[in-house]
Amino acid sequence: MTARVLMVQGTASSAGKSLVVAGLCRLYARRGFRVAPFKSQNMALNSFATPGGGEIGRAQALQAEAAGVVPDVDMNPVLLKPTGDAGSQLVLLGRPQGVYRAHEYYALKEQLWPVVTAALDRLRENYDIVFAEGAGSPAEINIRRNDIANMEVALYAGAPVLLVGDIERGGVFAALLGTMELLTEKERELVAGFVVNKFRGDESLLAPGLELIRERTGRPVLGVLPYLPDLRLDEEDSMGLNGRGTKPHPGDLVVAVVRLPRMSNYTDFLPFETEDGVAVRYVDRPAELQTAHVVILPGSKETLADLHWLRQRGLDRVLVDFAARGRPLLGICGGYQMLGRTIRDGEKVAAGLGLLPVTTCFSAEKRTVQVEGVTAGGVWGLPGGLSVRGYEIHMGVTAVKGGQPLFLLNTGGEETVAEGCAVAGGVIAGTYLHGCFDADLFRSRWVAAMRRWAGLAPRPVTQTGYALHRQRDLNRIADMLEEKIGVEKLDGILGL
Repeated sequence: MTARVLMVQGTASSAGKSLVVAGLCRLYARRGFRVAPFKSQNMALNSFATPGGGEIGRAQALQAEAAGVVPDVDMNPVLLKPTGDAGSQLVLLGRPQGVYRAHEYYALKEQLWPVVTAALDRLRENYDIVFAEGAGSPAEINIRRNDIANMEVALYAGAPVLLVGDIERGGVFAALLGTMELLTEKERELVAGFVVNKFRGDESLLAPGLELIRERTGRPVLGVLPYLPDLRLDEEDSMGLNGRGTKPHPGDLVVAVVRLPRMSNYTDFLPFETEDGVAVRYVDRPAELQTAHVVILPGSKETLADLHWLRQRGLDRVLVDFAARGRPLLGICGGYQMLGRTIRDGEKVAAGLGLLPVTTCFSAEKRTVQVEGVTAGGVWGLPGGLSVRGYEIHMGVTAVKGGQPLFLLNTGGEETVAEGCAVAGGVIAGTYLHGCFDADLFRSRWVAAMRRWAGLAPRPVTQTGYALHRQRDLNRIADMLEEKIGVEKLDGILGL
């Protein structure tokens, strides 16, 4: 049988579509359905390497986790990774195709649409239900003619649509009504109802607005979803960083993450939010680094551009001084490249911060792979043999000419491959391993080592269960949907 499709669209970006889809995936997977997520086109710098070596949006990987299935490139056939103000790298079925400006990308619609529909068809052949996510808003007048992410998908699949609005931003009733007004009659017929998201307060106060929505549109508000604090789940892009981070308390280890303009995969640092006695701060000014015990230079989609930004801000000098004073500085992916001596991109050659004995040369080939291994030992005062796993997504090839490796990665045989580079016992270190801090024991031991380095009082090393926190959060969202919308309404919309 062909799977049923329910689509979640939003009045704007970050309305909460991704987490609603994740919650739906978990809710119906718990009920015994074979469920898959789908987002035809995703623009995000938070990406994930599938077991097959393809690249998809991190949000779709989370939704697959919620559904209890293996992430696959069909779940996000078109991924756009912004490279600047006017261009994006196109990743098609997990593989990079080149960098395109907006008008060049829109000209590809006739080529991309069959790829999108074929991916959705394959999912429908293998699952009972597909929960599809829209992108941005379906009512963006300037791009609707070339849109392959919203109503075109719903029309193709004959899918009912839930329209989600974010009340925390204000103007949610105008946003819901305005979106409906800008849809065609055929598109409006697909809208099964509305969801008001991220509400704080007394729900009864919304009654006049909810009734007006029903009167004007003939569609019900299916549920008002409360704001859920302290969710430790992946979001698509850096908009999810707004308000993120934790306030330091006396005795906390302060980890400062440099908020690069083109930062990618900040999801690397979400596990620290589960660690007692750790405060994570996202910073972009030199003065904000002064109180940090550890600084992490994260991944970047545009390493050379973000390196130039560091220098414009004077952050390069602060980072060099930070390391010279014996405080740990870690680079991940693009941050690792910046800590090296030189970075070559075609004819462009830029000096790095010169803190690690490595050089990087960008190539046309992109490495997207899941990896696992162990700590090499001798870095950060950690023993060898602590298990780590993660994934690599990068186009640069880095030559290491000294220092110590951080990890020994499995190759599938008896041999291992050294990964990363550290000097001065880990005062300065770099790795390509995204997600390495997801491993509970490694993360806890690393935090304990950083506390010793900072002269902070020791705390017991405990495995805090980051994976368990994620599962609890996914269940929280599913429980909320079950309570506030109800499976009977959802089953009715799905035609079950």
